[in-house]
Amino acid sequence: MLSIGTLAKRTGTKVQTIRYYEQIGLMPEPGRTDGGQRRYGDVELDRLSFIRHSRQLGFTLSAIRELLHLSDSPERSCAQVDAVAQKQLREVEARIARLEALRVELRRMIGECSADRVADCRILEVLRDHEECLSDHEQADS
Repeated sequence: MLSIGTLAKRTGTKVQTIRYYEQIGLMPEPGRTDGGQRRYGDVELDRLSFIRHSRQLGFTLSAIRELLHLSDSPERSCAQVDAVAQKQLREVEARIARLEALRVELRRMIGECSADRVADCRILEVLRDHEECLSDHEQADS
């Protein structure tokens, strides 16, 4: 049996995050020692590793909850799992497209700047007026 600190180290997850996952039901309530310390086994270690890796791949907590629920029924078709992963892929591709548009815009702004005086700075001019931009990148900060 593992303590919460050991579980945290083995998975690279902060102790506070493990507690949060327990509070929201992604992780089951752990067993406890007579002294009240949390204790975890291989099942919890595997589950937390799954959650952590899913988060690293950008899955939302809601999607992870759905994937965990689906994994509890191993005899089912994995079509729903595939649909969740496909949705995540579309979201990642959309973020990449927005980031590529930002890169183009930033390169253009920097390239057009003469670097003479702040009063004549093209970068500041573009930042003040969104209409000076070549692309619509408003969703980039979400």
